[in-house]
Amino acid sequence: MILFASQFTKNAMNLFARSTQPLKIALIVSSEASLMCLACVLDVMRGANRLAQTKLFDWQIYTPNNQAALLTCGLSIQPDAALTAQAQGDVLLIIAGFNNEQHYDKTVLRLLNKLVARFRLLGGIEAGSWVLARMGLLANKQATTHWEDLEDFALRYPTVQVIPHRYVVAGNVFTTGGASPSFDFMLHLIRCRYGQQLAIEVASIFIYDTVHTGHDAQPLVSLGLLAQQEPRVAKAIRVMGEHLDDPLSIGQVAEQLSLSQRMLEYLFREHLRCSPAQYYLHLRLQSARRLVTDTHLPIQDIAVRTGFSSLASLSRCFREAYQFSPAHYRRRFRQELKP
Repeated sequence: MILFASQFTKNAMNLFARSTQPLKIALIVSSEASLMCLACVLDVMRGANRLAQTKLFDWQIYTPNNQAALLTCGLSIQPDAALTAQAQGDVLLIIAGFNNEQHYDKTVLRLLNKLVARFRLLGGIEAGSWVLARMGLLANKQATTHWEDLEDFALRYPTVQVIPHRYVVAGNVFTTGGASPSFDFMLHLIRCRYGQQLAIEVASIFIYDTVHTGHDAQPLVSLGLLAQQEPRVAKAIRVMGEHLDDPLSIGQVAEQLSLSQRMLEYLFREHLRCSPAQYYLHLRLQSARRLVTDTHLPIQDIAVRTGFSSLASLSRCFREAYQFSPAHYRRRFRQELKP
């Protein structure tokens, strides 16, 4: 049976339509992948099955070479069955980590390409995005990967529209930036297919109370790593985060660090490739977006709480960053949550 691209996309979108039908999931896990990435997919499905008291998700674990996969934490994962060209289902998830070209060699890629037509949706978890790109499935599509690799990913695959989102659904493929974004994606799938209430209950099992959409950006930096590399920049970011509602001038931030403003500007450009003012604005807009999506606060109040001098000022900056006004963004977000 030959399926054209439009049919693939239609099949994938139907998967997100409201339904009570179970989904058959194939997870391919390679050595040097992250246990967290696997768990953030596997345990979400387990939790949904438990709460629904029925098998909404039916999964099997495979490995690229049909041998046990040794994860980065040292745990060994045994495959449930051999991966063959006869495998089929609704969703094929590729979970990869370090050295993906070694674990997903040309022979494995040929097999995976044979499976494309046998699944409605294909996903790349963390470095699984690289595997999908090597298969040619991300050309001219938006995609993401772990934030540490975004620049390298974009350079390696110039036809892929790389964006720093937590997860991206593009037709019949999706990609995630790592463990917690994969958790977010699975909750999104549950919410769309099986309802908001079940998604909330699954999140509650894991005490996961922060709502993230795919459009939420991955953090620009890891402060833990940055604190080792350049503690002055990390401290500056913390100072900014403590003064979102009443922003300090960059000179005042520098003063709290006993630095000149010129030195602070240099450090930010050296380590973050942006100015302190640009990063400060990013933090305030991130906070504004969380308030837009997670609260019922009036937009005017959100402007005040995130340090904007007026509603017009917030709206202008928000639109430049997220393509929509705060009010429009809120409406779109809530529409997506409706069953």
